[in-house]
Amino acid sequence: MVAHYYRELLRFLQGTVRDRDTAADLAQESYTRVLAVQESGEAIAEPRALLYRTARNLVIDQYRRSEVRGTYAATEGDAATDAADWTAGPEALEPEVGAMSSQTVDALLAAIGELPLRCREAFILHKFDGLSQAEVARQMGISVTMVERHIKLGMQACRARQEQIQGGGASAPASAATAAPRSGR
Repeated sequence: MVAHYYRELLRFLQGTVRDRDTAADLAQESYTRVLAVQESGEAIAEPRALLYRTARNLVIDQYRRSEVRGTYAATEGDAATDAADWTAGPEALEPEVGAMSSQTVDALLAAIGELPLRCREAFILHKFDGLSQAEVARQMGISVTMVERHIKLGMQACRARQEQIQGGGASAPASAATAAPRSGR
């Protein structure tokens, strides 16, 4: 059942990493990991969600590895590099930064999950699956104008959640912003 999403995942990854071969490798690795979970006997309630989450995590891991390699290559020829700089590692790998990044992703995914069903579907098809607004409209059987509205509401919900996170958890403005899109249905 997971194989059904391969082309969709590959298109998403190509848009994310901007390299066809890397996207194919990441899609393959994502499938390998999800199938390993399935074969272990663990029940997967949302195989598509697990597949995309796995792929996103692999993209993040790849980015981190490339950042480390870039830092290494930049300092490799510099004889004056302090040994302490080598052991510190890039800031992106600091536990606090990683935790904040993970919390942000989780919060944004929660905001998307709280969207009305059709709004969430249009938003995911456009933003994550890389479909154009016209393709989303055709697939969902709605007008392009309605797709634009759904995407706008999804973006507003994500921005409100991001402002809530950056503002240290001020829940009043964020809840008002996420409530506003729902009243526009």
